[in-house]
Amino acid sequence: MSRPPSAEINEELVKAWAKKLVFSVAKQQEPLRQKRTEAVMPCLEKVLDAFTQERVGTQHFVSTTGYGHGDLGREVIDKVFARVLGAERAAARLQFVSGTHAIAAALFGVLRPGDQLLSVTGSPYDTLGEVLGVRGSGQGSLVDFGVLYEELPLDKNGEIDFISLKNALGIKRRMVFIQRSCGYSWRPSLSIDSIQKLCAYIHHKQPNCICFIDNCYGELVEDKEPCQVGADLIAGSLIKNLGGTIVPTGGYVAGRTDLVEMACYRLTSPGIGIHGGISFDLNRVLLQGLFLAPQMVAEALIGADLVLGVFQALGFEVQPALPDCRNDVIQAVRLGDPKALQVVCKAFQVSSPVGSYLDPVPSSTPGYADDLIMAGGTFIDGSTSEFSADAPLRPPYNLYVQGGTHHSHIKIALIRALCELVKAGFLDLPQTR
Repeated sequence: MSRPPSAEINEELVKAWAKKLVFSVAKQQEPLRQKRTEAVMPCLEKVLDAFTQERVGTQHFVSTTGYGHGDLGREVIDKVFARVLGAERAAARLQFVSGTHAIAAALFGVLRPGDQLLSVTGSPYDTLGEVLGVRGSGQGSLVDFGVLYEELPLDKNGEIDFISLKNALGIKRRMVFIQRSCGYSWRPSLSIDSIQKLCAYIHHKQPNCICFIDNCYGELVEDKEPCQVGADLIAGSLIKNLGGTIVPTGGYVAGRTDLVEMACYRLTSPGIGIHGGISFDLNRVLLQGLFLAPQMVAEALIGADLVLGVFQALGFEVQPALPDCRNDVIQAVRLGDPKALQVVCKAFQVSSPVGSYLDPVPSSTPGYADDLIMAGGTFIDGSTSEFSADAPLRPPYNLYVQGGTHHSHIKIALIRALCELVKAGFLDLPQTR
């Protein structure tokens, strides 16, 4: 709860306090920032090796028209993405409108009526609710097509409940769905080590069961990707980590060749699958975005560490609570009040390069169960590679911050957010407590 805003607040004093706090946290985190920066080189080297091995040249920047038959650029992009993701096959497509679309194509492409789908990371991200058939009318959902869906809650620590999983695998499952990121839940995101153990356990119990990973927000955060540790299929968005902040739209699926083809049958049609679809003369942008991605992911991680440190210093609950436990680019902050969410989102929006004059207000958004408030003054609409924040308007009113092209931008946004929280009565200056 906030105190009544004071008309006597000295704005210069408040700004000086906020700036001192943010810079103090940044200084404390300097060794961690250096570690994040050093991690760019091996990640970039992996990307460069993929470009080299597939002999990427300027001729691949040219796109075809019409059906996209024999599009050499599209084909080399798929091969490069497959190498970077450690997969047999990949399909990076601008025709995917979002990560949710790529995930849905994989689910509908692989699953058949009567198949058993099991989620082992609790309820999936909000936008998948209507895909699965657990929310909304159910029309057109997996349940509507006869797929049987079940989900296992996480244990009290927000981790995989292996006892429940053992029991659940007593039934033959066609696919196990694993969400790598926390999404809008208050839990740790899954590490690559955790995914490896989980996939090994599932395959040991049911060798033919498909381990499918929602890989959104996790790409290039660790030194391996899920396909390298046992995942059969993964999917994600190109306006998140792998787009490097410049890819205008799209998503990807990657993994076993047969499963990627089945997913693309859903995107295009059986018989066409992975072999159709043009790139609208954006092949260069997809490749350049991937080249930039290691640096952009590192900056996002540095920014997330800073958000964690600042809000933790002020006594707020944060998830993750330790920066060295970070497995994706999301930092959650429990603000505990819907008005506080609006105050922070507005400050972040004011600090954005695009649409700084807009006032974020809660509103309904397609695919989400609750009204959503977003601060997203990004060059690519909805891009979470760029600095943004959003929150569903539901208790306990958690804010989810992600992205950032350079940590100086996030410092500016945090300083402004702290000033506005003081003005709105949600924070007191130390000397007034």
